[in-house]
Amino acid sequence: MLGQVVLSKAGKDRGSFYAIVLEDEEFAFIADGRLRKVEKPKRKRKKHLAFTKTVLEKDALETNGKLITALSKFNEIDEGGN
Repeated sequence: MLGQVVLSKAGKDRGSFYAIVLEDEEFAFIADGRLRKVEKPKRKRKKHLAFTKTVLEKDALETNGKLITALSKFNEIDEGGN
């Protein structure tokens, strides 16, 4: 689902949170606003993602700054060990 927050389960980016900015049947295109910009998302197979129940609002996906802000609470939780 567009805007859904996901956790990478495989690859170099394992353990990082992203938001889905585009998707098709097999792949999700994910961005975090920092390493993976909204303009150039990473293509990742859906089976390598853990889907959360959180869906970001559409305006959070418009710019990298807004996306970074929206995902910041997930990254803080992850760094805190919870």
